[in-house]
Amino acid sequence: METEFIFWHHPTPVGIKVDEVSGMENRSGNIWRTMALQIYCENGRDGFREIGHFPNGAPFLFGTTTRISITHTDHLLAVASLPKTPEAGLSEFSPRTAMGIDAEKLNRSQVLKIRERFLSPEELSMVNAESLEDNIIAWTCKEALYKAAMTEGLDFRTDITLYSLPGIDREMNLPGAPEPILGKATLHLPSGEYEMELYSYESDGCCVTLAFSPKCAKFGRKK
Repeated sequence: METEFIFWHHPTPVGIKVDEVSGMENRSGNIWRTMALQIYCENGRDGFREIGHFPNGAPFLFGTTTRISITHTDHLLAVASLPKTPEAGLSEFSPRTAMGIDAEKLNRSQVLKIRERFLSPEELSMVNAESLEDNIIAWTCKEALYKAAMTEGLDFRTDITLYSLPGIDREMNLPGAPEPILGKATLHLPSGEYEMELYSYESDGCCVTLAFSPKCAKFGRKK
């Protein structure tokens, strides 16, 4: 049955690697997610990858000092990873390892009905109420930033501020592709305020967004 899944490992233009699993449309829900995670774990470069979770819910890989972040939506699982960072703890927020990923279907119109729940008044003015794509981008930005914050109980409207949205990169890593349009945000945490960057791309009909600190460890451009 594994042949019915598609596994894709690729670098992004912003230096964060993403593993994606898609396919198996005849399964759904928790069964699909469990199977997709198994495919991800079995495709580790150095053998099987085992995923655990910190008390705050953030995922990690057993036996490594690699920051990962996981998202899944309808028949798409994506796991983002940074280089090994032994100098920083993975169980709490650090600018060195601040990174999160989120994905959402680009046709999920329900997001338009809840925009007031996750956008501040200033953000509501910035994000076009008539554009489903812009609101999907904003939603994935907020979710990815929340994961990067590693801090429970944050309010999406007051503790996570969007200043500009990224553009959806539809030519990722193609020769001659223009530089992606990055978004900007700030995390307001008990330990201080932290500037963050945002990158989005399209995959399998989804908007996938990465939120990351400019100070976080990144992979080089070499694939």
